[in-house]
Amino acid sequence: MASSLTCAGIVWAFLSFLCAATSCVGFFMPYWLLGSQLEKSVSFGTFRRCSYPVRDESRQMTVMVEQCGRYASFQAIPSAEWRICTVVTGLGCGLLLLVALTALMGCCVSELISRTVGRVAGGIQFLGG
Repeated sequence: MASSLTCAGIVWAFLSFLCAATSCVGFFMPYWLLGSQLEKSVSFGTFRRCSYPVRDESRQMTVMVEQCGRYASFQAIPSAEWRICTVVTGLGCGLLLLVALTALMGCCVSELISRTVGRVAGGIQFLGG
């Protein structure tokens, strides 16, 4: 298998993949903010949350749901700013992953990545970051 990348390009491809994977894991994990509410440990991120309060109408009180999960809908995300953060971070992770996987394919396929494609990929990576 011939590569279209130099040694620096191969290092760039693997570091790009590690950074993209780390960004995606960080996006999906609900541990951005940690705290406590109703004497329970809570945490949440842009995409998921753990241990969150809900209103129990049958008992007319607020109870804590002690499990992790996604928001029920996009509108259930607490604020407009948080929704924007979710979309922007998700798009950034997608762009980083796209460039990283293309770069890794360039390690195995000859003539896949030229100087121009590398520059464009770097620009997309900058935009994703």
